[in-house]
Amino acid sequence: MISAILLAAGESKRMEDENKLLKKIDGISILQYSIKNILGSAIDELIIVLGHEKEIVEKTIEKNKKIKLIYNENYKNGIFTSIKTGLKSISKKTEAFFLCFGDMPNVNQNIYNKIIKSRDKYNKKLKPNLRKEIIIPSYENKQGNPILFSKFMKNEIMKIKNDDEIKKIIELNKEKILNVPIKSDGVILDFDTQSDFMLSIPNI
Repeated sequence: MISAILLAAGESKRMEDENKLLKKIDGISILQYSIKNILGSAIDELIIVLGHEKEIVEKTIEKNKKIKLIYNENYKNGIFTSIKTGLKSISKKTEAFFLCFGDMPNVNQNIYNKIIKSRDKYNKKLKPNLRKEIIIPSYENKQGNPILFSKFMKNEIMKIKNDDEIKKIIELNKEKILNVPIKSDGVILDFDTQSDFMLSIPNI
């Protein structure tokens, strides 16, 4: 079973008082693009972590049996709080989980599927101690997102106390990383400012 945790609790502080996840391109919000991409992939459940403007954001999300909405009351304290909130809600049957960002709409379903297939193919015939537990997409040698973590990384991630520590987990577990080259810059492209929306149109 593969889970995805979609982080959608942020305050969009660089967007001039506008919630970037609700900003629309061709009539579709950035968050809706991201949700559509994830649901179109081979994931089994999608945990969406809400926070800032919870009620408004929730109304834009169509019901789906794969989706579980949860609220992070501590969202103002950092992304790490939303990650931990999401992890508390994933299924006990989960073998691996994505950490996804709501402002990366160019990560299409094919990218999600390639990451999953690369993990399965690489680890298929290996002994447990030799398997890769962190699968990272990359574009032109730049590591990107979403990252797929093995369930065995959950406890370590639950111990983080600030946003920087998620990067430290990756740095300290380099031997467990499998880099997956992706031809799309969508894995390194996020939408943070008004100018980002002028330059980058989601490729669905």
